[in-house]
Amino acid sequence: MKDVLVTCPPMLGQIDRFMDFAAERGLRLHPAQVTQILSEAELQALLPGYDGWIIGDDPATRAVFEAGQAGRLRAAVKWGIGVDNVDFNACKDLGIPIINTPQMFGTEVADVATAFVIGLARQLFVIDRGVRNGDWPKPAGISLVGRTVGVIGLGDIGRNLVTRLQALGMQVIAYDPGVEGDAGIAGLGRAAWPAQVEACDFLVFTCALNRHNHHMLNADVLARCRPGVRIVNVARGPLIDEAALVAALQSGHVHSAALDVFEVEPLPMDSPLRGMERCIFGSHNGSNSVDAVIRASHTAIERLASFLPETATEEA
Repeated sequence: MKDVLVTCPPMLGQIDRFMDFAAERGLRLHPAQVTQILSEAELQALLPGYDGWIIGDDPATRAVFEAGQAGRLRAAVKWGIGVDNVDFNACKDLGIPIINTPQMFGTEVADVATAFVIGLARQLFVIDRGVRNGDWPKPAGISLVGRTVGVIGLGDIGRNLVTRLQALGMQVIAYDPGVEGDAGIAGLGRAAWPAQVEACDFLVFTCALNRHNHHMLNADVLARCRPGVRIVNVARGPLIDEAALVAALQSGHVHSAALDVFEVEPLPMDSPLRGMERCIFGSHNGSNSVDAVIRASHTAIERLASFLPETATEEA
């Protein structure tokens, strides 16, 4: 048996489901004690004792992989889609095979993004909080039919989101320099970021984070947006300059925001976002359905086992 450290919170939440599945493939899973991520120092101390690593959103840096390789670490899999926290070049240099699990959560995260759009449009969060406090609020929301939404990212999540928003009667402008044309979706508008943000009633971020799009929604772009724009982020926190967003929320230029992700996670207790009443917050949990976690975890285990083929004949 090969020993595998698991640091991905959604997988950890169902870890008992995967023990036998992994054992049948020669892997012994070891769940980490973690809420969101382990620190670089914690990983450097832990990884040398394991043959494999199923990575969450932890800082999978060169220093971490070097520490692991100095011990037993021989392979890794990034659980999920996003890889911005993983130094793939370091793995290549060190000869550590690594891969992620793409095309796993498009429908699940798109569902959450759609729920956020509806929640912001009809101010469902205001109603819920008011009723809980003994009030009976009746805020006037906005209708979605005929509204324009900018979807930033046309990957698996983005494409699934577009079809949902179109079914609600919304007009979609999609932004993604890596995808040409209408991506096979009839009626889809296209633009190069940040062109046409002035036309958008909503902006929804579904793209991967890279060195080119850090803080792509900043003070300058927000100033171009129409007053009352609503912002949704189910992708990565650093796509948005949170300080600029807070200022725009405080001024009323941005009506409201729904954020499943943040620049620092978990959201610090002293973050000014906590004082923004017209916000819905998530816990970087958009992909976390029972079905999707099983699907992605099985894939991660199988891919890691393929990197360690000798495990099939070893005794525990």
